[in-house]
Amino acid sequence: MSRPSSPRSTPSRLRRALHLALSAPLATAAVAVAQEAHTLEPVVVTGTRTEKTLDDTPIRTEVVTREEIERTHARTLTQALENIPGLQLREIHGKSGYELSLQGLSSDQVLVLIDGLPISASTGSTVDLSQYLLTDVDHIEVVKGATSAQYGSSAMGGVINVITRPAQPGLSGTATLDAGSYGSQNSKGGSWRPANRHGQFSIQGGNEQLRGRIAADVLDDDGFGINPDAWSRQGDEIRRQQYSARVDWLPGARQRYFVDGSVYREDDTQRYTTFVPPNLLPQRKTETIERKRITGGGQWELGNGTRLQLKGVGERYDSTSQAYSNEFPTTRRNARQEMGHLTAQVDLPAWRNQLWQFGADYHYEDLRQDNNGVSEFVRSGSVDRSSKEVFAQNDIIFNDTWELLLGARYQDDSDFGGHFAPKASLRGKLLNTQDWSGVLRASFGQGYRVPNLKERYYLFDHSALGYMVLGNPDLKPEASNSFQLGGTLTFRQDVTFEVNAFMNRVKDLIQTDMSNTTIIDGVTAYTYRNIARARTQGIETGLRWQATPALALNVGYTFTDAKNLDTGGELTRRPRHIGRIGADWRALPDTTVSVRTRIQSSELISSDDVAQSNGGSGGGGRSPGWTTLDLMVNQKIGRQLTLFAGINNLFDRQRDFSNPTDFGPLRGRFVYVGARYAFGSTQ
Repeated sequence: MSRPSSPRSTPSRLRRALHLALSAPLATAAVAVAQEAHTLEPVVVTGTRTEKTLDDTPIRTEVVTREEIERTHARTLTQALENIPGLQLREIHGKSGYELSLQGLSSDQVLVLIDGLPISASTGSTVDLSQYLLTDVDHIEVVKGATSAQYGSSAMGGVINVITRPAQPGLSGTATLDAGSYGSQNSKGGSWRPANRHGQFSIQGGNEQLRGRIAADVLDDDGFGINPDAWSRQGDEIRRQQYSARVDWLPGARQRYFVDGSVYREDDTQRYTTFVPPNLLPQRKTETIERKRITGGGQWELGNGTRLQLKGVGERYDSTSQAYSNEFPTTRRNARQEMGHLTAQVDLPAWRNQLWQFGADYHYEDLRQDNNGVSEFVRSGSVDRSSKEVFAQNDIIFNDTWELLLGARYQDDSDFGGHFAPKASLRGKLLNTQDWSGVLRASFGQGYRVPNLKERYYLFDHSALGYMVLGNPDLKPEASNSFQLGGTLTFRQDVTFEVNAFMNRVKDLIQTDMSNTTIIDGVTAYTYRNIARARTQGIETGLRWQATPALALNVGYTFTDAKNLDTGGELTRRPRHIGRIGADWRALPDTTVSVRTRIQSSELISSDDVAQSNGGSGGGGRSPGWTTLDLMVNQKIGRQLTLFAGINNLFDRQRDFSNPTDFGPLRGRFVYVGARYAFGSTQ
């Protein structure tokens, strides 16, 4: 392999960065290297679309490792992300899943990727994080702030990139079984009946040139109710299944190809009541969801160090829901989404301490939905959009201290024409002694989001309740300016303190216009409009301390000030204070005890004047603050078997379901036990 320069003429950090850029043939290969040496610096790809160690990336990246996923027994993407400082998880209205918010920007403005490729939004606008199970996941990377220069529309608030594991040679596999109870809130049977059951299995093998993996993951939840004898169930009955298969082919040292297919299926039942004087009528809604996804691609390295990458995804997402009132069928809704994305990327060899990258994306999506056979779009039939995009990036490594990353993207959208987004990120290693190291990071980026198809065409008809929400085909894209400034200070690898200040300014924010309405046959009609300018700003802090060889502590705190600049009022559903506390204690050589605490302040629910003037916790349009604590124990039995147990929400902090402004934790205390068996290279 050719080298950019001799060791005498190239600074040590530059040599390391160039070596990463030229020697790692594929992002997934870099993940495998990081997996083998997880005690060293992890390798990340999201911030720069190329491999860099976590310390060397100029764009701040937070990582959820595979070790953390297994230590905390996370089963879904929602659970894997809930301990990221400053990341807020919210229930999706009318659904059984969760969406997220980063730095005060909503889930519509955060892009969720699987291996750098998009995944369909469950509602046509936001990704349900609960609809991705974790069997194939190696780690998860979180980048906050505008990232449109790297990834285009919907990345104006940040990116969540789930990195899966490539198949490994040899023969190895894992199997996990666990079960848990909601205690007195179990919907079926007594307090100790397993109300939640989970099973996972994967096996992989092959040789150095050809290897494959198959995996299955099933999560079955009976749901729960604060009064199990009543009809209403506060926690839905859900069965989630995910099956996948992957093949990796490495015909030579400079080539790699892969194909990965998966099927996800969800069956969900909601039960609630509606007051129809003088009675409460039982209501039920069932939903069946199926997502079929196939990805594939390859990467080639030329003799001069140039790397070429081509990969794509095709996905179809189908949903059928049926509503019943007093067991009489009322509405049947069918939705279908189709999405395709193709990306090509070229990374050039080092030239004058610069690493150039060029690429192009093509994206297509189609959506149709009907209710009782009638289209739910302003115009009949399906709606679709596509975009063609090009991007460029230059990573300039001046010396061992300073690095500057410049990037830009141009998008030509089928409906909105051209859009340009630049980004600049600076990294400086300002302190580097035997005991201390310090890194400064600063970035500015512009973000944008093309209105989704539902915001433009969807007809949300609740005429029976006196209102409807109409899509607006004349919406303009949202746009933002994002500023990030922070640093990391480390002492002897034992103590790391991190601080980051952020400010995001959004214009043409899309909201439902509540002040300009029309009356249609006695029904109030609202519509989406670009009516607001908003600002979110704050500070994120984190402290990691290896207190003793057996005890590690992790603390994070985020302050967020989110304001509507047109009205001067506070933005809804943005808590000002979010805290995370974690501790991992190796009590015995094969016994680990872990604690995870989540703290969240009150949040505004209604933006009217009465609610805004009524501060404090609870009532008056504010959801009260809350704190939860999870306790987990892992016990290894030999090299292959791990027994584990846990209590989620140990102190049983649960919302008041009689208070419509209480958005505290949905689930109360949950107790579970399980076992994990691993053999081969996965043990």
